[in-house]
Amino acid sequence: MLLEVKDLNVYYGAIHALQGISFTVEEGEIVSLIGANGAGKSTTLKTLSGLLRSRTGDIVLAGESIKTTAAQDIVRRGVIHVPEGRKIFAPLTVQENLEMGAFTRDDPAEIRQSMERVFKSFPRLKERLTQYGGTLSGGEQQMLAIGRGMMARPRVLLLDEPSMGLAPILVEEIFSIIKEINDQGVAILLVEQNALMALSVANRGYVLETGRIVLAGTGQELLNNPQVAKAYLGGH
Repeated sequence: MLLEVKDLNVYYGAIHALQGISFTVEEGEIVSLIGANGAGKSTTLKTLSGLLRSRTGDIVLAGESIKTTAAQDIVRRGVIHVPEGRKIFAPLTVQENLEMGAFTRDDPAEIRQSMERVFKSFPRLKERLTQYGGTLSGGEQQMLAIGRGMMARPRVLLLDEPSMGLAPILVEEIFSIIKEINDQGVAILLVEQNALMALSVANRGYVLETGRIVLAGTGQELLNNPQVAKAYLGGH
């Protein structure tokens, strides 16, 4: 088991944002978390990456608890969070943004290799290497955010709303690259409003409602579930 999440209860003040959620991510899987706004999806990722703390339960990575591990050390352990809204460094160039992703590493030759792998997935970034992050289009900024995450050599990549605000053709491209990254052996935990896309690429998925997991299954099972279709896929 690569990542095991057990009985997380997370609060914002008096608001009980996550209510005893448990799930797993196996080596090489894409696992999608879907749900409406406010369901607790982003809170889950922030808790896994050490930005928030759970009052109960545990987060176990490859057999070791990381529940109380500092956020920067969670990065060193290979749990890499690509946050909602991209959060690139606008005043830095594309190259500098990518180098920031490798801040925990001190292996120049391997860092260069990682950058070449990023350019293979995102050739447009290579073309814009000296351009400032803030001058990129929304799609290019999303590519940069994912590329920066890849520079940290993830074992588990936490992707929060990678398709948000993108044109449909770019959404297809981003999801194609997510599949490529997964094919390279990186496990992915995907939070995504576009439930159809998220479940189409997922080995397994979980449906969150008001801080609780209410449904779980393979991506295909959830796509075929009438309850999911009605709530998230525009079905009846």
